[in-house]
Amino acid sequence: MKNLTIENIISAVNGEYFGDASLLKEEISSVTTDSRAVTRDCLFAAIKGENSDGHDYIGTALDTGALCAIGERCPENDKFPMIIVKNTITALGELAAFYRRQFDIPVLGITGSVGKTTAKEMISAVLSRRFRVHKTAKNLNNDLGVPLTLFGLNESHEFAVIEMGISHFGEMKRLAEIVHPNMALYTTIGFAHLEFLGDFDGVLKAKTEMLEYLPENGIVFINGDDETLRKLTCKQKICLYGMSHDCEVTAENVRLLGTDGMELEIVSGARRIPCKINSFGVHMVTAALGAAAVGLQMGLTDDEISAGIASYVPVGSRSGIIDTGKITIIDDCYNANPTSVAAAVDSLSLLEGRRVCILGDMGELGETASKLHFETGAHAAEKGIDLVIACGELSSSTAEGASSEGDSSVVYFNSKEKFFAELPRLIEKGDSVLVKASHSQRFEEIVEALKTL
Repeated sequence: MKNLTIENIISAVNGEYFGDASLLKEEISSVTTDSRAVTRDCLFAAIKGENSDGHDYIGTALDTGALCAIGERCPENDKFPMIIVKNTITALGELAAFYRRQFDIPVLGITGSVGKTTAKEMISAVLSRRFRVHKTAKNLNNDLGVPLTLFGLNESHEFAVIEMGISHFGEMKRLAEIVHPNMALYTTIGFAHLEFLGDFDGVLKAKTEMLEYLPENGIVFINGDDETLRKLTCKQKICLYGMSHDCEVTAENVRLLGTDGMELEIVSGARRIPCKINSFGVHMVTAALGAAAVGLQMGLTDDEISAGIASYVPVGSRSGIIDTGKITIIDDCYNANPTSVAAAVDSLSLLEGRRVCILGDMGELGETASKLHFETGAHAAEKGIDLVIACGELSSSTAEGASSEGDSSVVYFNSKEKFFAELPRLIEKGDSVLVKASHSQRFEEIVEALKTL
């Protein structure tokens, strides 16, 4: 890894070294926190977790090929070489910040309450038509995931797309210190982490800590359809993307193709770019516009932008379509908050046939949790969803909201076990079934059960 000698690592993390001085000029090959993933000459980072302590595996890591270990204490069997630091995760951030500065390439930081991973994948798909892109794997977007992502950079990369997720004030500042992006993209400010950030303005304040670390000649891409984001002011250039009339990059002639996606024209000035999005959900239009805005800024051709958008593939349980032969499952259960659930329900409502949504608890909503669950259920009924199934303790309010509006049938279960017992009688042949809840609710189990019907 470029300039990551043991000597430079010690300096970057202000650590104390124990081991053979002759190794100080040696360069590590990679960084891992998993002793099972050790490769020759890697740096093994020992982290104490809830269920295991990486410090117990330092000896194993060194015996199986690690060049050096970094952690908060020496192992009992005195295996060396070893760098001792006060906090391993903090040290990895400091090391990643040093490593990031070895690369003079464009780095885009992506944040927002919802849609970060979708935006990251769509943008990467577009930019990959011209550049060799390094991107965040899955959704490794926190104080550990971001450093591990940056350690994947190498000298062949020409662009980096880094997802940055937070839930508390000050966290974005720490991530921005590590990433030092020279451009930023904001997706949406919505009902996420309100337990810690208070309200939409609090979310905006926390997310925009990133801008302190952008150069003045950087560019900030903003979803112009988001009222809260429109309040954002900064010294950098702002590019608005979205369906609003004053957006620099917008869409016309949007034609929905059911679960097969949609066709549209992306418009920017005199340029009109015909595109096909091969993914379900009206929110994908916004993601495509953000990707196009970045692509246009980076000088991509119309054909490159169109081909990149067409190549987008959803990651994980995010608007994935599963045709079982009996029903169509919309697997969107990776995570949920009121903003993302409303968008998913809106998309479901546009499909033909009987529409069913299975909605679970949404976390980190603070004192407004009951009210927001109620409003989510009411929105599903207002959109004409034929059957609303609410499952989970907080979701009793979802059921109440759905019962208060429209003509939707509403069923409530306080546990998945009770729901599973009734599932076969609730779902009919030809149904389109949306599954959505916070990740902690493990609604992927419901998706698997639906597949067996």
